[in-house]
Amino acid sequence: MKNMELNFSGSIQDVAAADRLELLVDAVTDYAIYLVDRDGVIRTWNAGAERIKGYRAAEVIGQHFSLFFTPEDKAADLPGKILEGAARTGRAEQEGWRIRKGGGRFWAGSVVRPVHDARGRAVGFAKITRDMTEQREAQQALYESERRFRLLVQAVKDCAIYMLDPSGIIVNWNSGAERLKGYLAAEIVGQHFSKFYTREDRMAGLPARVLETTRREGHYEGEGWRLRKDGGRFWAAVEVDAIRDENNQLIGFAKVTRDITERQVAQQTLRETARQFRTLIGGVTDYALFMLDPNGLVVNWNPGAERIKGYSADEIIGHHFSRFYTDRDRAVGKPARALQIAAQEGRYEAEGWRLRKDGSLFWANAIIDRITDEHGALIGFAKITRDITERRNAQLALQEAQAQRAQAQKMEALGQLTGGVAHDFNNLLMIVGGHLQSLKKLVGDDERGRRAAEAIELATKRGATLTRQLLTFSRRQTFHPTMSNLNERIDAFRNMLTTSLGASARLVTDIPGETWPVLIDTSEFELALVNLALNARDALPAQDGVITVSAENVQLTPQQTPAHLQGEFVALSVADNGSGIAPDILPLVFDPFFTTKGPSKGSGLGLSQVYGFAHQSGGTVTIVSELGRGTCVTLYLPRGQATAKPAHHEHNDAEKLVGGTALLVEDNPEVAKVTEQMIEQLGYRVQRAGSAHEALELADAVKVDLVISDIVMAGPMDGVGVARALRARQPDLPVVLVTGFSSSASEADLEFAVLRKPFEVSDLSRVMAKAIAEAQGGAANNVIRLRDRQRAADVPSRDQQKRGGPDDGDGNPGNVPA
Repeated sequence: MKNMELNFSGSIQDVAAADRLELLVDAVTDYAIYLVDRDGVIRTWNAGAERIKGYRAAEVIGQHFSLFFTPEDKAADLPGKILEGAARTGRAEQEGWRIRKGGGRFWAGSVVRPVHDARGRAVGFAKITRDMTEQREAQQALYESERRFRLLVQAVKDCAIYMLDPSGIIVNWNSGAERLKGYLAAEIVGQHFSKFYTREDRMAGLPARVLETTRREGHYEGEGWRLRKDGGRFWAAVEVDAIRDENNQLIGFAKVTRDITERQVAQQTLRETARQFRTLIGGVTDYALFMLDPNGLVVNWNPGAERIKGYSADEIIGHHFSRFYTDRDRAVGKPARALQIAAQEGRYEAEGWRLRKDGSLFWANAIIDRITDEHGALIGFAKITRDITERRNAQLALQEAQAQRAQAQKMEALGQLTGGVAHDFNNLLMIVGGHLQSLKKLVGDDERGRRAAEAIELATKRGATLTRQLLTFSRRQTFHPTMSNLNERIDAFRNMLTTSLGASARLVTDIPGETWPVLIDTSEFELALVNLALNARDALPAQDGVITVSAENVQLTPQQTPAHLQGEFVALSVADNGSGIAPDILPLVFDPFFTTKGPSKGSGLGLSQVYGFAHQSGGTVTIVSELGRGTCVTLYLPRGQATAKPAHHEHNDAEKLVGGTALLVEDNPEVAKVTEQMIEQLGYRVQRAGSAHEALELADAVKVDLVISDIVMAGPMDGVGVARALRARQPDLPVVLVTGFSSSASEADLEFAVLRKPFEVSDLSRVMAKAIAEAQGGAANNVIRLRDRQRAADVPSRDQQKRGGPDDGDGNPGNVPA
């Protein structure tokens, strides 16, 4: 100790000991250790005092120790009081602000003890001072922190925050606890916290387990029902933390309780809703319901998705949903476009083919909805897929049926129109053709007149051909089916076909010997074949044109043809390597009068006749074509069943007629006049009647040997009715019915001889002879004839049973009609 004075009363005897003491005191630098005399004057000064207070020994020894006190403390005589207290009690301890040499302040903790000599006399005081500024600041900060924490805890109203002692006794209580549980601090402090638990939980020992878990693990967290002061229950979220001192000794618990009843109810509702939703989704098997992440990866999978797509959840979750698309759709980027539209617009909906696990296709209706979080950020997509293959097929079938119905109605309307036109046109041709014979006689050897008559005759025959085609299209042409071998029939007809085609086209036929026979009207079949061949020829290139006629036996199902035919058929195809038909024109080719050829190059009735012939035969016709590749028209003709035919007596057209009185029933005067002349040429006297009523009256008044009646007449009774009435009176009366067109012609053909307009004398002679022979043949031959004709009439009936309606030509093979 620097400048240590030994001249106190009672000197220090052992100088060596004093030296050692001085060295020890100087070594202590964390404390200011110095001596003051009884008046407070500084007598010694150590290194610690120099470091803490800033004064060197020479500067401070001899100064009063009040030098270090603040003016306030000096004014209060604090230095004197300290010395007085130390002298009186033997020790004075005090903390306060002290002044360093530079005027700076520090918080000091000081101890003052009196010093006595060997005789026990007080010689001064020993003063030890420590700089406690940092400790004070730390304590002050801790105090402030604790104060703020207490304010914070008291300010929290939504949470009950309180402390328990190690046994669970409540030791403090905040305002949030008071609000939440209903107890005032005075009511609950000192009570055990188990008071808040339900009777069931207390019986189960839950409060003790909570403290034990917290004591062992340091923390406990749980939820459950708790009781308020009024007995009401609330769902609480509880956290308990262990509080330990610096020696790790448990001194209590901090407990925080929150009322989460509303959240619990909401969560319970949400859980129940989610459970019901999962049950619902799990029970839906008609829809594939699953979610995608923002990149399109499958994140969940319901049983409906497994049933529809074939994948189990383990197989598909984590894979991209594009695997359900076809290769073509993936190549054009449909999956990515679907997600992009859904992300931008919130929803995407489409239909298309999708793939199952086994590679099979189904027609799907797919909906993708965007899923966003509460901030609007995209978190994924909800995808709903439904297999609507059956519905689509039903819709397509309905559309097809509606199209067929519309086509049937159109064809029926056209048939009615064309049939009516044909009737009137045949009457006109009848008049022209009848007077043509008279005209030929009048012109004699006049060359110009003869050429004019020939031109009229040619035009009349062409007109008759046109009306025949019209009637075939409308299926009102009298149908005379016979069992025919196509191989033989086409072979016999080949030369005529080749001649009709000319040298620019090569005809190839491929009719296998095992081709089934068909039941057809041979004359109509030949006309249809000519129409097809001529249409094919007109589409051929200038060189290397080939027309191929082929046949094969087929077993049809209702799905294979638009007419929904079923059974055994012969498919007769006429194909060419010509220019083909445009897709927009193809559905129109069977319409009457439709043609793409120039004026005077086609009537537009060629394929209409083919259409009518095929359907009247009990079959159908299809057409396929490709531009630049050619066209193929296929007739489906029903297989004929070979049965023994009854023998028929063929009548010689030249058979001599017996003559007599003929009753002519015709309401068109011009046609009646022409027909009367023809009958008279055959040796009969003619009685004319202009109506059914007049015909019946004449038959009563005059003996009649033969009746020739038009079928279509004005009035309540037509020609068939007249014939039946007269046949009833005279069973063996020969009757010839004449028609240009009539829906009753097929029915009439079963009972009477029928002659189709326009006709010539030779035609009339043949049919009159046939009628006379049949009338004379007796009942037995009539029965055989009626039975045979009934079989023939069954062909259209079978056709009507098999067809859902006329073929609309969709997807069929051939050329634009001539």
